[in-house]
Amino acid sequence: MLRVSFNGSFTMIRAGAAALAATLVLGAVAPATARDQTGAIVGGLAAGVVGGVVGSALVNGANNPPPPPPEYRPRRVLVEEPEPVVIRERRGPICHYERRKEWLGDGEFTYRRVEVCE
Repeated sequence: MLRVSFNGSFTMIRAGAAALAATLVLGAVAPATARDQTGAIVGGLAAGVVGGVVGSALVNGANNPPPPPPEYRPRRVLVEEPEPVVIRERRGPICHYERRKEWLGDGEFTYRRVEVCE
């Protein structure tokens, strides 16, 4: 008895189980002999086909449909005003000390610290 319902997963599993049971019963009724090679091949092929159908029905019936995608919501945009840039004027000349060579005579010299302002 095969019933069709809106949620077809359970009925597909029952139909697959019924097909598997029928294949096993038919395989047990007429066993193949050693001389009958084609019967064994056909029986194995039929069992593989029925097993594939039943397996795919089990796998496909177990999967739930994916949830709907989330609704679109625009992202918030934060607009920041730029900070004012303050440029300070130089208060005066910048001075630093340097070591300079000071000649004492023809071959003699010494180093002296001199303040240099720019």
